[in-house]
Amino acid sequence: MSVSVLSPSRLLGDVSGILQAASLLILLLLLIKAAQLYLHRQWLLKALQQFPCPPSHWLFGHIQEFQQDQELQRIQKWVETFPSACPHWLWGGKVRVQLHDPDYMKVILGRSDPKSHGSYRFLAPWIGYGLLLLNGQTWFQHRRMLTPAFHYDILKPYVGLMADSVRVMLDKWEELLGQDSPLEVFQHVSLMTLDTIMKCAFSHQGSIQVDRPSDPTEEGSTTEGGGAGEDQEEEALGFSGHPPLGQREAPGLPRPCCSGWACFRNHLDQMPYTTMCIKEALRLYPPVPGIGRELSTPVTFPDGRSLPKGIMVFLSIYGLHHNPKVWPNPEVFDPSRFAPGSAQHSHAFLPFSGGSRNCIGKQFAMNELKVATALTLLRFELLPDPTRIPIPIARLVLKSKNGIHLRLRRLPNPCEDKDQL
Repeated sequence: MSVSVLSPSRLLGDVSGILQAASLLILLLLLIKAAQLYLHRQWLLKALQQFPCPPSHWLFGHIQEFQQDQELQRIQKWVETFPSACPHWLWGGKVRVQLHDPDYMKVILGRSDPKSHGSYRFLAPWIGYGLLLLNGQTWFQHRRMLTPAFHYDILKPYVGLMADSVRVMLDKWEELLGQDSPLEVFQHVSLMTLDTIMKCAFSHQGSIQVDRPSDPTEEGSTTEGGGAGEDQEEEALGFSGHPPLGQREAPGLPRPCCSGWACFRNHLDQMPYTTMCIKEALRLYPPVPGIGRELSTPVTFPDGRSLPKGIMVFLSIYGLHHNPKVWPNPEVFDPSRFAPGSAQHSHAFLPFSGGSRNCIGKQFAMNELKVATALTLLRFELLPDPTRIPIPIARLVLKSKNGIHLRLRRLPNPCEDKDQL
């Protein structure tokens, strides 16, 4: 019985043949993929020929337009040149169409296109699939179930809890006043808002800001109905005989008929100038710079331009709010834009998005903003630090690259002055 043994040269020849076949197969697959990408890019170029944009590289897209943390500046530049829409090429076969026009926004927000999966998929492991990420019938059922909990009248009783959280923050600021240096307030405000949502949504009894439970018997307690400075703040806001904050803004308002935070709740919608300032701040610095959608069906805009199914659109809230075609002198802080009776396009101001998928907590947020603004301005004068001007950058939400540094000056307490007299 004989046993055949492959010679080394023959074995090497067989291996070489296998490698050559594998290389040819890989090359063929690469050519097929390259052809697909080329054809897809040509389809995109044809589909977007109605939408001009700055020159882009065939492979790297508009990457040269980007610099470190300069996205917002680029958006402002593009809005001035392309006030309605502009394709943003991410790379060779990947593009999204940025929208900056209120009519365009109205069309997209009136549809039921799903959120762009690529833009939001990284959030799923963090927050799960709730109202933000769900689509279709499941989202509709969840939204319908939760909507009654955010009714305006339902939210009013939470004003006291919001005030508790703000007061803890302001007390901490008073302790830091002696340092004679600007205070970075972003972290303080973040903890205050976390404290508020923990109390309002989860009935949390402690305070995230001080990391210890509240004790009603302890001096300086921050529970509702008691706490350092609460009586003075209630009086300054219009309780116990003092003119309400809303009455200072509009002398014709009636005096409150009772005392306590219930009166402040009733005056939340009677603070016109405060509301105007808050809205103008939200216009300049929208909490979410933009939202993405993937077109499930073709769409035609009012000016006759159209986009096919499958195109990604990016509703640039920041671009809309800084569009000189929509807001004259958009970089100027001008609260009179939101004066009662002023005319605006229904989709020119979208800090909480719009349509059926608008932010379900927008009224909660506005209430919290009014409470925090009123109580803060009653206690402190806020001055910017000219050496560290905030630099807004686009992340998941809009934030400042270098923090928010303010100088605080304690205002005289009107109740203390009265006692001294």
